[in-house]
Amino acid sequence: MEASLYNLAFERAILSSIIFDPAQFDDFESRLNPEDFYLAAHQEVFKAMLSLAHRDLPIDEEFLQKELSGKKKLDERVLVDILTANPIANTTAYIEEIKDKAIKRHLLTLTTEIKRVTLEENLNGHDVVDLVEQKLYEITQDAQSVDFKDAPEIADKTMAYIEEMKARGDAILVGVDTGYAELNKMTTGFGKGDLVIIAARPAMGKTSFALNMVQNLIDKGRGVAFFSLEMPSEQLMLRLLSVQTSIQLQRLRVGDMNPQEYQQLNDAVDKMRHAKLFVDDHGSINIHQLRSKLRKLKSRHPEIELAVIDYLQIMNGTGGKDRHLEVSEISRGLKMLARELEIPIVALSQLNRGLESRSDKRPMLSDIRESGSIEQDADIILFVYRNDVYLYKEEKEREKEAIAAGKEFISKYVEKEDEEAEIIIGKQRNGPTGHVKLLFQKKFTRFIDKPAFGGMQIVYENVDMKSASMNIDTPTVSMPII
Repeated sequence: MEASLYNLAFERAILSSIIFDPAQFDDFESRLNPEDFYLAAHQEVFKAMLSLAHRDLPIDEEFLQKELSGKKKLDERVLVDILTANPIANTTAYIEEIKDKAIKRHLLTLTTEIKRVTLEENLNGHDVVDLVEQKLYEITQDAQSVDFKDAPEIADKTMAYIEEMKARGDAILVGVDTGYAELNKMTTGFGKGDLVIIAARPAMGKTSFALNMVQNLIDKGRGVAFFSLEMPSEQLMLRLLSVQTSIQLQRLRVGDMNPQEYQQLNDAVDKMRHAKLFVDDHGSINIHQLRSKLRKLKSRHPEIELAVIDYLQIMNGTGGKDRHLEVSEISRGLKMLARELEIPIVALSQLNRGLESRSDKRPMLSDIRESGSIEQDADIILFVYRNDVYLYKEEKEREKEAIAAGKEFISKYVEKEDEEAEIIIGKQRNGPTGHVKLLFQKKFTRFIDKPAFGGMQIVYENVDMKSASMNIDTPTVSMPII
């Protein structure tokens, strides 16, 4: 390989500096990977340093020799060269040079890979482009890794995670804040790499629920990417402004505001100008295009902590397949993308009309359109349910029948300012199922926490949801049968 793609003297100088001053290793560890070193023996030395640091052992000549000998990776000549190299003061310049050469080597490897998959493997053009974009993203994000993680690495990372959680004071919230206290308790937040499905029948408020979570995150300075396949970005902003200002959405749409409310609106707009919200409202998009856009956005804005797709069934397939296979490709692609970018991806989903023929219209997993692959790939499935929507529909049907029969109709339906809503946790890979009570404020298309209830109902995980009756007066927690 050409000398312009590596510099062994720089590599030795960096490793020598670590041995000379182990206290700065934390900084090196956060900026360098073993694969950034060209010489295999240098990679092994850096791996040994990582292992020693994670076990709180000294990074010195004696312990390095012992560590490398134990793994049969000791090259005494290379270690002597490192120990006799002069430590450096300006490590940043040396690290940047090593990283730059590592990127060039990775790109050179990628060109070979592109040639191989293009000429030798039966991949279509979209798949090749997707592969290239994924590899480029990995290179720019320092995500190069070996094929397998060994047990010590996994154990060390797991222990580090547990210690981090303990340092929080046993806090309930582990993942991304949903914005709702009871939902946070049930889910501990949405985890990195989670695919979260929010499903509901039309008019239940699934988009509003997702936007409320988005508003909570951007209020805290977090970054959110929103793919709106059905609604223009201006309509999304109107909803967010209504939630922020508590000015009715219909009045915002027509500009019906008094001077005080108009000032509130201007303040909210100024605040939203600084929000880390990125909206793609092009109505037609497939999984390849979405992956490409989100990778580029995440690369430019690493502060993005959540992506939302509204909604899954509108996404296009890549052609030549039946719809069930296309949806399977989409859901699996979203799950893999969530893991790759290490953020939760929330995808909204429609439910089948069949549930409306049941007496209890609370959704269950089988009600999701093309449910097989979605149910399998999702880590969390949430259903949004508001009984008042059906009460209103039934009242309108009775009114229509009365008018058709020439009878007087007196409505008994009372429209509420705040309607009771349920967020049903139909699936949670790492936690309980059950439901959480919220209130829905129709004027502002806003879901809010409901005051805490007393008592809990136990719902066992293996109960058939079709036959199980659910107590709607108390929140539920499911528990596995042991």
